Amino acid sequence: MMAVTLFITLCCDQVGEAKDLLPPKEQELTEVGSTQSPSFDYQETGIPQSLFTWIKMARAFDVEWDTFGRKGWYTQDPRIKPVEPRSVFTPEIPSIYIVFEVAPLEDPTQFGVQWYRAEPNSQMGERLLGKDVLEVPGHERYGYLEITRSGDRWMVGNYLAKIYIAPIGQQPFHAVNQVGTMRFTIKDSTSTLSQDEKSAR
Repeated sequence: MMAVTLFITLCCDQVGEAKDLLPPKEQELTEVGSTQSPSFDYQETGIPQSLFTWIKMARAFDVEWDTFGRKGWYTQDPRIKPVEPRSVFTPEIPSIYIVFEVAPLEDPTQFGVQWYRAEPNSQMGERLLGKDVLEVPGHERYGYLEITRSGDRWMVGNYLAKIYIAPIGQQPFHAVNQVGTMRFTIKDSTSTLSQDEKSAR
């Protein structure tokens, strides 16, 4: 009888000391094979892109403060508009912005971007250059992501930005959460920017 009691006591002690030996961690690689996502580079007015009502890449953005706290309403969601929307930039620009409006969200959501060199014959083509995440509360519709250079200047060439949408609490940059891509180019001089290269639509 005493041996049985001792055995039960040991079992209870072991259960009480159980711990998670493998805590969850963020996966570095989540793609199996190649993933083809829609391109947000070419949009038509009135046609939403994923959750986005519209999404544009720009040199900067403006906040329309007259929409902050509209008369008769309480809101913390002022309109944000892109400044000089385009897809071609100069090496000196410190940041490139992806500005967007989304359909009304029921739950808080995180939007993310990762950017890469997009030179097919370059060893840097697959190297991650940076990432940014924005958490948007359920009542907000406007936001922006910031693509920053890693040094004093951007390297001249082509770049690819992958866009992600995920519920807050999930890993933002999982392959299943990728919803689209945007491409941009770094050129030496603004004189090389043609009307066709500017993506203002």
